[in-house]
Amino acid sequence: MSSSIIARAPTRLDFGGGWTDVPPYVEREGGAVCNLAIARYATATVSIGAPTTLPIRGNDPLVDAVIRRAALPHASVILESDFPVGAGLGGSAAAGVAAAGALAVARGAPLLPHALAAQSRATEVEDLGVPGGFQDHYAAAFGGALLLTLGEGHVDVDRIPLDAAFQEELARRLIVVYTGESRVSGETISAVRDAYLAGEPRTVRALARMKALAVEMAAALRGGDVDTLGELVAEHWMHQRTLHPAIPTARIDSIIARAASSGAAGAKALGASGGGCVLAVAREGREGELARALGTLGELLDFTIDTAGLTVISRSMEGAGAT
Repeated sequence: MSSSIIARAPTRLDFGGGWTDVPPYVEREGGAVCNLAIARYATATVSIGAPTTLPIRGNDPLVDAVIRRAALPHASVILESDFPVGAGLGGSAAAGVAAAGALAVARGAPLLPHALAAQSRATEVEDLGVPGGFQDHYAAAFGGALLLTLGEGHVDVDRIPLDAAFQEELARRLIVVYTGESRVSGETISAVRDAYLAGEPRTVRALARMKALAVEMAAALRGGDVDTLGELVAEHWMHQRTLHPAIPTARIDSIIARAASSGAAGAKALGASGGGCVLAVAREGREGELARALGTLGELLDFTIDTAGLTVISRSMEGAGAT
């Protein structure tokens, strides 16, 4: 007897505040992040064998770690994605949340977004030793547009309502370009952390302003004001790029400069950067011009808005519960 569960979780666009959710800053100062889940997914297929079978190990360290945390040694997990690896979209967190959700179903546990996000982050940070923040895991678990307010021991999730018309407008006016470069988020995050701990004034000032910008971005989303969102994104990039020399690259700078001259209200690199994707926010009516201009510098990633977060899309529970 065996069981099979398929679950998926979305990636995200980080508008602002994405460095203030990383320890020790978040524990000392508190953080704020504004992000948006998109319909580019990590999908986990979990199969549970009979208890007499040999344990089936995962095909990468993340898979092994989520299986150990779930205490389902007879589980097999296959991860798939429809986005570029290392794109700065929070893909590893989406994979972790999808796998954790599917394994929770296999155990008969409830699908609680807060708990699954926390579990996914603990797997990545504690079990695998990957430095990082909280926002990616919460975007994957909850979906939609979020303002996350964080402090020591808590993550407060404020879901920003988006009606269907505004979702369509965002999908039309947010242009995402994949640079084709690999990012180095772990090393970069560690370097920024060390600069903050050393009290480097430029880093401290930049992080404080980025946290404030996240709150302002959430207000712009609530007001349906995409132009203001874009202008805040542009300011955020000015501070973000000063955190470490590896964050901007020549290609990122070229894309952002082209965006500024082709109808963008603002643009920034996504994730920890050093590569990955660039987000550009088009002014009303200039979406086509902006997309054409940026399409010559990288791959345009089409997307729609995801509001569901973690979703179980298939389950065959025959034989489930065998551990």
